[in-house]
Order: sequence, then structure tokens, then C-alpha cells
Amino acid sequence: MAELRSLVVVLGDQLDLEASAFDGFDAGCDAVWMAEVAEESTHVASSLQRTALFLSAMRHFAAALREAGLPLHYTALDADGNRGSLAAQLRADIATLRPQRLVVTAPGEWRILQALRGVAESSGLPLDIREDRHFFGSIREFAAHAKGRKSLRLEYFYREQRVRHRVLMDGKEPLGGEWNFDADNRAAFGPEGPGRLPPRSRFAPDAITREVIALVRERFASHPGRLDDFAWPVTREQALRALHDFIEHRLPHFGRHQDAMWPGEPWLFHAHLSAALNLKLLNPREVVAAAEAAYHARRAPLASVEGFVRQILGWREYVRGIYWTQMPGYLERNALGAQEDLPAWYWSGDTDMACLRDAITQTLQHGYAHHIQRLMVTGLFAQMYGVQPRQVHAWYLAVYVDAVEWVELPNTLGMSQFADGGLMASKPYVATGKYIERMSPHCAGCRYDPAQRSGDSACPFTTLYWDFLMRHEALLAKNPRMVLQVKNLARMDGPQRAAVVQRAQAIRRGDVGCRSKTLRAAPAETDPLDLQETLP
Repeated sequence: MAELRSLVVVLGDQLDLEASAFDGFDAGCDAVWMAEVAEESTHVASSLQRTALFLSAMRHFAAALREAGLPLHYTALDADGNRGSLAAQLRADIATLRPQRLVVTAPGEWRILQALRGVAESSGLPLDIREDRHFFGSIREFAAHAKGRKSLRLEYFYREQRVRHRVLMDGKEPLGGEWNFDADNRAAFGPEGPGRLPPRSRFAPDAITREVIALVRERFASHPGRLDDFAWPVTREQALRALHDFIEHRLPHFGRHQDAMWPGEPWLFHAHLSAALNLKLLNPREVVAAAEAAYHARRAPLASVEGFVRQILGWREYVRGIYWTQMPGYLERNALGAQEDLPAWYWSGDTDMACLRDAITQTLQHGYAHHIQRLMVTGLFAQMYGVQPRQVHAWYLAVYVDAVEWVELPNTLGMSQFADGGLMASKPYVATGKYIERMSPHCAGCRYDPAQRSGDSACPFTTLYWDFLMRHEALLAKNPRMVLQVKNLARMDGPQRAAVVQRAQAIRRGDVGCRSKTLRAAPAETDPLDLQETLP
């Protein structure tokens, strides 16, 4: 065997033939390394849909590498001698292959970065970590933006991004004279509902995916979720088709109703592209360019295009910057001192709250929910209930197919749970059940009344909203954006407060909202052996 110069490590969310790790690749003296390991599905109880998506996409990418003539060392999940963790498998293969160095595009997760550094150090090899060109900007550029600011806000970062990359700009001014069109993008559906919806982009499982589905069902039978409706794009070609489908059929209607919900309709006018983006099957530049081109061709209104572009060019880049400039301590933040356990029905959907039942059921079925369902249904309830933030984080990371930590953690811990004390959001996103009633018809078919805060018919969201304000009154009174809500709280007398507290206690005991007392417990987070193997 010829001496191996570089072993190029490709992670499961780096499925891009144009990635920086391939710069200077020489098939005569370099090789690619990939591995499917149980650790990546067990450090949180990764859902069946999520695990199947990652493994299928990895195997399809491996086929593309072989077709391109790149030497590849690939370890399948069910391969004899699979070491179970990324670090252990890489260490074992280094001993066999004896490369002179390791090369990798910068990982998207702190845990993985530390594991790779530990393997390189213990193996006595240099580790060449290269910039991830998948994003519009670098972490250093975000850090420069953040330096010296008393507070960080998406809006200012987003405007800088628009100007710098000349997206939706008319010279130095934003197209349409406004930087965002939020006011136009918050409409609920009327009583008739969303009307005829364009179908979801579906990709029937091929032989590779069917093999993966069978393996996942067998290996992770105790994990949450279902696989009978798996239809996610797993190749670059499929991802491009999904992008085209969204631009042509859903983008024109996306903006106005992007915050709306409708029972039994998980897909609506949303893009469903986040998983393909996070696996690097799509590049955000081509996604933004496609949306911008649709506006200029008059195939989509500016409000829809801007609202979508803000999610990619603004929010997605912003949360990545937050993650990497705040880790590793960010994971431990708990500004509100929340210590409750996540209700077990988050893993089953067995709740009589209609909005939560719908959101969780579709999440377990498809590995997907849109941003308002995540922020203002599952996330809102967990925050007001007082769930320990790391438990909320573990659930979101486990159940959604698009969940990778750099994007999921700031959205969950910061935006949804306010556990970072206001770094991500200027105030806690808390609301009564009236918000859900305004944005969906769920309340009409629910046993609870969103207008009631106490009593047997009171909506748990409304009860917990007032309970949340009482528990954090002193802190919230210092927040200018919470002044009105705290003033409303001041109008409640002692007996009214006591009634809310009594109802909130019943909710936390499981006497309210839980349809069954014998729910499955949360899956075990970690195999201790796997955890040990990740340590440097």
C-alpha cells in the first residue's frame, strides 16, 4: 500500500463534494474516511426518521465519492468490529491506515470538534481544520460583528448581511423600502382553512434507503418516531428538486401565512429544506439566489421572498455565530432556574391539549414541525412549565430530522426557553392560549378554554402563562418589553393568584393535560461506553 498522506474525515452532516476538506485532494495519496456509529443516535435518543435520514444520505454520498474515483474507507453501522463511536472508530482506523495527517472541514458541533482534537492528539497526528464554506460568513466575521456590542440582535446582523452580499437590495437601500415585512407575514388562515395545498416534495425510498430503514428499525426499535412515511431527499439531485418544487409551488404563498397552523396539515407552504441544507446537500447561496430570482421574475411577492431569505441569510447564520462564540458554556445556561422534568408525553403525543397533540404527533410521524409549532407550541409550553433547558434541548435534538446542535441549541435554549437570559431574544416568548386560538383552530376542538386561567376548563397554556409571570415577576419587571404584561399581573388579587398556582401544580403533577398515567419514559440518553469514547 502506498503511503497515505491525508485522511480526509467527512462527517454525516458534511455531504458536499465541494467542501474545503477536499481542496488539494490527490487520489494517489489521499483517502476519505466516513463512519456510521451508534453514538450519534444514542447520545440523545435520535428519532427513527432522523437516524434513517442521516444514514441514507451518508450512504448515497459514499456512492457519489466512489463514482468520482475518490478512495474511501467507510464503516457501516452493522459492520463487524464497528467501535460504536466516532472517536473510537477513527482511532482504530488510523492505526491501520497510518496517515500522515487528518483533514476535516470544521465540524458543526463542539462535542465532535473536541473528539477529533482528542483523537489527533492521542494518535500524534496534525489535524488540519478548514473553514466551512457552506455558510455566507465565518465565525470570525460574526465575532467581529459582535465585538463591543452591549447586546446582539438579529435585525442588525441581518441588515449587514443583506448589504454585504447584495441580496434584495436596490443600491444601498432594501428593495421595497423596508428591511423586513413581518407585518405582512403573520396572518392566520380564515375559517375555511388553507385551501388546496401543494403537495410535499416526496422521494420514494430506493434500495439503499430501504436497507437503512430496515436496519434502523431493528437497531433502534426503542427510539421515538415512525418510518412508514419516510420521503426526505437523501441526495444532492433530490435536494435540488425539492428546492425547485418549493420555489415554484409554495414560496409565492409562504410569507403571509408562515406563522399559521392548521390541524392535520404539517407541511402547508413551508420549504422543508432545512434538513437538506444542514446535511450540506444544498448550499444556502443557491437557495437564497433561487428565491431572489423568483421575485425578480415576478413569480413570488417580495414579502414572501424576504421572509424566507431572512431565515437563511439572517437567522441561520446568526444562530451559528451565537453557538460558536458562546460554547461550551452555553449548553449549561439556565437563567430562569428551570428544573422540572420534560413531561413524558412529549415522547408519545398522549396529551388532551389539541395543539400539542397535533404538533407532537406529526413530529414523531415525520420528524418535522414548522417554526411556530416549535417556538409557540412545544417550546412555549416547556418554558412556562419550567422544564430544565438541557432536557428540552435533548428532545429537540432527538426528534427533528434537521436537528444539528449548532442550529438547534441556540434556537431551543436561547430563543425558545430564554435560558441564556436574553442573549438570543430580548424577552421571553410567552403567551396565553389565546395566541394559539388566534393562529389556528385547535382551540375549537379542544376540551380547554384559552380564555380561562384557573378552574377545570382552564387552558394549561393560559394557566402556566400567569404562573410564569408570578414566578419570575421580579426579573420580568426589569425588562422594558415585559412591562405591560407585569402590569396586568398586578391586577390579580391573592385568591386569583392562589387559584392559578393550584391549577399549575395540577398540570405539573400530570393531573391535567396528560391522557394516560402510564406513558413511556424518555429514552435513555447515553450509553456510558459511547460517552467515554468521545472524551479526548
